[in-house]
Amino acid sequence: MTAQNSGQTASPLRLGIAGLGTVGTGTVKIIQNHAALLAARSGRPVAITAVSARDRMKNRDVDLSAYAWEDDARALAVRDDVDVFVELVGGHEGVAREAVTAALRAGKDVVTANKALLAIHGQELAELADAEGRVLRFEAAVAGGIPVIKAMTESLAGNQIRRVMGVMNGTCNYILTRMESGGLPYEQVFEEARQLGYLEADPTLDVGGIDASHKLAILSAIAFGTRPAFGSVEIEGIERISIDDIRRAADMGYRIKLLGVAQMTGRGLEQRMSPCLVPADSPLGQLQGGTNMVVIEGDSVGQIVLRGAGAGEGPTASAVLSDIVEIARGVRIPAFGQPAQALSVPQAARTAVPAAYYIRLALADKPGALAKVASVLGEAGISIDRMRQYGKHDEEGVAPVLIVTHKTTPEAIDHAIAALPETGVIAGAPVELRIEEV
Repeated sequence: MTAQNSGQTASPLRLGIAGLGTVGTGTVKIIQNHAALLAARSGRPVAITAVSARDRMKNRDVDLSAYAWEDDARALAVRDDVDVFVELVGGHEGVAREAVTAALRAGKDVVTANKALLAIHGQELAELADAEGRVLRFEAAVAGGIPVIKAMTESLAGNQIRRVMGVMNGTCNYILTRMESGGLPYEQVFEEARQLGYLEADPTLDVGGIDASHKLAILSAIAFGTRPAFGSVEIEGIERISIDDIRRAADMGYRIKLLGVAQMTGRGLEQRMSPCLVPADSPLGQLQGGTNMVVIEGDSVGQIVLRGAGAGEGPTASAVLSDIVEIARGVRIPAFGQPAQALSVPQAARTAVPAAYYIRLALADKPGALAKVASVLGEAGISIDRMRQYGKHDEEGVAPVLIVTHKTTPEAIDHAIAALPETGVIAGAPVELRIEEV
């Protein structure tokens, strides 16, 4: 590692910023407002030379007049007066992928906040960066302003990581905590989040767990020395969670979170993103609003918890600047913490770790209905810890029943959930949620 020592004599680090949305304009503002601070901390000035976006005439509440303009991010990526290409366009195909590839081939270092690009094409881009002797940095791609990438590639480099887990989508956490605090149904809070601008243009990326799974795939690659394997992540979103689930979980001392968990086992790499119950008094259970949290367990350090803003102009732009300053200092680290060619191809494995499960079903008012449910669970090898009927049967003759199992395997739960409708005593599809120990 090398670093410049004199901000007075060293040449500026020249940036080309593609994408002037929330994060892009936030990045420009930090560079404009903290020029002297960045130069002092970097050992050289940090300067923007050119920018690119789809609409030159849009009012962005930031002065761009001093910078050259490129209508095409791919042209910006190869300019001679750009040392670092900052990709804030988004999307895993098209302009973003082509511009980052062009920048690396043109001898530019790259900073990006593009989690989808890295989760899906991270291996090929990391190999290209290594081949060209360039760096590819992406602190802003995971958990906004939380410095989790640097923590894992640098501070925890001496640890064998045992497990990574966390709440990695602020929108989902906002929806779930707002449902609980307001006693509101999912559909109402979803629409509220849309009106507040919290949801992606395609809301499925958020509530379907895809956005968070991109982030989990990136963290898994760093943690376990594997190639990013987004396609192997088991994904379930929060669409099935009802206000009744929120209330029942609270009654038992739990909260529901969209939780990502990754761990390497003897069978392979387990990666899952799904709604789970976590103890209400745990760090994850206490996480409110749009905040993110990542929990990392290492063999030497034990468990550490990183908590902070997972999105937004300031936090995400702050993460972008952390990568820029690192490059300005002369720090050169492989994208995923080790040379890309050394990353292994992971064997995908479904989790087999036993856990207790929460099951909600609508039970028909029929003789022996509870006994039939208990029989199905027993035949799957599942023992019941608690079973409770909430309220009386409604006008359709069904009543909500809550079951909490003792620890069992995911395979046993799958078998039981598939068999329950065949009893003829439940209405609709059962909802099952893992109770995670954290």
